Amino acid sequence: MDLRKLKNEDKLDLCRKYYLGGFASLPFLWFINSIWFFKDAFLKEEYTEQKQIRSYVIRSMIGTVIWTAIITIWIVIFQLNRVSWGDAADAMSFIIPRGIP
Repeated sequence: MDLRKLKNEDKLDLCRKYYLGGFASLPFLWFINSIWFFKDAFLKEEYTEQKQIRSYVIRSMIGTVIWTAIITIWIVIFQLNRVSWGDAADAMSFIIPRGIP
């Protein structure tokens, strides 16, 4: 999709949908929203919808950082404790490593 062809109202609507979609267990949409609308939010000349788009982009960036931190913390905790958690950790794993714990 080429954002240059969209009207500013449509850009705002699309930005809002991607922002709200991030709350539906799809936080990668926040990352996409941040990248896709960054120029419109910060680098283009002022227009009516820009303030709202900027707000959604900033919140999407914050959501991306928080989600990335949470998933990173979970990965570290899981990797450090996988063996001691026994069968429960194996049930959470897609790939069960072979070997002696």
